[in-house]
Amino acid sequence: MTAAVSAMITAVVGVLGTLFAPLLAQRITSRQRAAESETAERRRNFEERREAYTAMNRASRQFHTLLKDALHRIRDGVYTSEDRAVVEDSRRDYRDQYATAQMIVPQRILAASREVNAVLADIDALAKRLDRGVPREGETAEAALLALKAAEPGLAALRNLMREDLGVED
Repeated sequence: MTAAVSAMITAVVGVLGTLFAPLLAQRITSRQRAAESETAERRRNFEERREAYTAMNRASRQFHTLLKDALHRIRDGVYTSEDRAVVEDSRRDYRDQYATAQMIVPQRILAASREVNAVLADIDALAKRLDRGVPREGETAEAALLALKAAEPGLAALRNLMREDLGVED
């Protein structure tokens, strides 16, 4: 190979390198941006799920506690309109958090939350019947308190599933 051919090849490689360097840099930058975007999307989804779990856990436990308090007060004959309003506000908050979670969380979490929701809704309806003085046969505040107590393992299981989904280890 002559010096002229060698110089020509070196010049062509240099020119091609100069021409392709911006394209290569652009391609690398595009890949980095796509990876960063995907990471940000995964993080956003995680945060959205975590917030929904936190809100649903808080609302379901609050509703559970207020139902228990309401049943004690109904049993003792000291249930007031203020108590009713507090329970109703809690029920609405729980319903809203549950509805939000339905759009975000995986099916296995929804299945567990449905079980808790069914118990809480049934006890709420029972408490309202007791409060109005129209209980069904066998419905008492004591029976409702026992049924509500039975919801506690479901609440714990739901919380554990949500923690597991978030990667929280004990």
